[in-house]
This record gives sequence, C-alpha cells and structure tokens, in this order.
Amino acid sequence: MSSLSLEHVSHAFGDLLAVDDLSLTLEPGEVVCLLGPSGCGKTTALRVAAGLETLQQGRVLIDGEVVAGEGRERPPEERSVGLVFQDYALFPHLSVADNVAFGLRRLAAAERRARVGEALKLVGMAASAEAYPHMLSGGQQQRVALARALAPRPRVMLLDEPFSNLDARLRQQVRDDTLHVLKQSGTTTLMVTHDPEEAMFMADRIALMRDGRMVQQGTPANLYYEPADSFVASFFGEINQLDGVVKAGEVATPFGAVAAGGLPDGSPVQVLIRPEALHLTPVDDGCPVPPHSVAVMAARLMGRTSLIHLRSLELPEGSPHFHARVPGRFLPPERQCLAVALDRAQAFVFPREGR
Repeated sequence: MSSLSLEHVSHAFGDLLAVDDLSLTLEPGEVVCLLGPSGCGKTTALRVAAGLETLQQGRVLIDGEVVAGEGRERPPEERSVGLVFQDYALFPHLSVADNVAFGLRRLAAAERRARVGEALKLVGMAASAEAYPHMLSGGQQQRVALARALAPRPRVMLLDEPFSNLDARLRQQVRDDTLHVLKQSGTTTLMVTHDPEEAMFMADRIALMRDGRMVQQGTPANLYYEPADSFVASFFGEINQLDGVVKAGEVATPFGAVAAGGLPDGSPVQVLIRPEALHLTPVDDGCPVPPHSVAVMAARLMGRTSLIHLRSLELPEGSPHFHARVPGRFLPPERQCLAVALDRAQAFVFPREGR
C-alpha cells in the first residue's frame, strides 16, 4: 500500500490554476522531491497534502485512507504528517526539548521524554536539549525542526524548501544529515525544492512540475539522461543549444550527427548538448581541418571542474559559442585548437519550440 497518494488534484486561487490534475504516489520509505521553478504549484500541492489548503478537486490518501475528497477533509493534526518549513517555526520561549515535545502533549510524561530523547539523538542534537533556539545556528535549528516533526512518528513527512535559509556550505552538510535521518527512520517523505542539484541529492524519485502540471517523474538518472522535452533537459543545468533540421533520421551538428529519435525528415528541431558531453583533446600540429574541431575562447577553473568556452571551426565567425565542462584542472590557452568527441547519450533532439 502506498504511503501518500495525490489523485487528480487541482487547486486554483481565483482565476489562477496553481495545480492542474496532479497525480503522484509515494511508496513506504521513499523520498520524493517535487521540483520546479517558482510559481509552478509545488508548494500548493504539498499544502493540499498537509491539509493546510482545502482540497478543491481530486483525492488525497495516506496509507490507503482518504483524508481529503469524497466529502471529507481531515485537519492537518489528524493526518499523521510531519511538517518542516523554510523558517523552521520554532518557539523562541521554549527549550529545544520543549519544542520537540510540543506535538506530544497527549502522551504520558515518561513516553513523551523518551520520544524527545529519541528524536534529538536521531538528529544529533541530544546535547542541546536545554538550549533555546536563539542559541543555535541555522543548521542546528533545522535539525530541531526535523526532530520535532519526527517525534510523533508521522506516517508521512512533508518538507517545504527546508534548506533554503542556509548558506551554501552549511546547506550541503545539513541536507546530507537530513537524508540519512530520513532513511534511518524509514519515513516516507515529500520534499519541495526549486534546486535541481538538491533534488538529485535527496530524492529516490523526482516529480518535475511546470505551470501547475507534472512534466515528468522518475529517478534522477531518468530525468537527467532521458528528458521528456527541452524544459526537462535544460532544467538540470547549463546546456548548449543548436537549431537543425532532420535529414535521413539524423541532425547534423559541429560535433557529429545525432539521431533524431524518430522525428520525420525535414522537421525543424532543437539539439541540446550538455557541456560534459563535449570531450576535448589537444591537437599538437596547429588547427586541424574541420570537422569536429574547436578553438578555445577562454578557460576557467570552477573548483571540481574546468569550464571551457569554445568556438566551432565549422561555423562562421560570430556564431554562438559553446561550453564544455571537464573534470579537474584543464586550462588550455586561448586560441588553442582542440578535437571534440561527442557523448551522444547526453545530446537530445526535440521539435523546435514555436514551430
């Protein structure tokens, strides 16, 4: 039985349709990320699941039980969901332990203390039980908020951009800790984020939304290597874009022909190539004759990778340039010529938008 199901959920604010016929199912223990740009409807969908927005159309089920739809609308406190928001919403006048205990008031005192200790130990905050929120760093506050949400042992955890208020270095550590806590606890989790790297890091499965609709769902590898359209392909990072026309089942590019994926001959198409798909090799004897050679315009070390700006020698001067991303340090001098090999697994062909 699935832990959480949204079935044909739609939700509007006046004339704005924020969520449009969304269906999504989470299996027990699964971490699923609702991903998309601002305004795509992902937070609205999460709030409908939580009961913070009244369901307008569709059904919400938790462990097979209808909690919204068919004439019923259970309040959030009766849905057995844990909630963690961007601002953590800790009570400043309560200690860490009392914040975690807040949702356990129906338990006997001994059981309440045991649950608090268990949750704080799980998130690595047991030593700070008597501290107050203002005494904690942002990352520590986030862990306390997670402990408070986990303490009632919810059937489903709902996270709304939980790391967005943390600086970049701390965010990496805290999301790593959070992922392992969620997996250790076995809690089914639906998390909202606008950051594709974060979604790929956290999720067993990603549901990518655009304009209220789900565009594609699957594992991070599915969406990265098998994008359904140009929006999906470009959402997961920088991409080189070329226009072309299908001929004999292929599209010509300066780096070699790419299969057109069954599109008919004569179709105007977009070819999207990830920067890491361009494999570069220095050429010793000056610039070779095309095909498949480029000149370096600039090279920059970006930390774990090097970013190379390239001009294709097959295209006329003034044509758009390309980016290649190479692991480690690779900084060829400007105007050096390089041979290019294309990894076609990271080149995608779609019908040209607007045609």
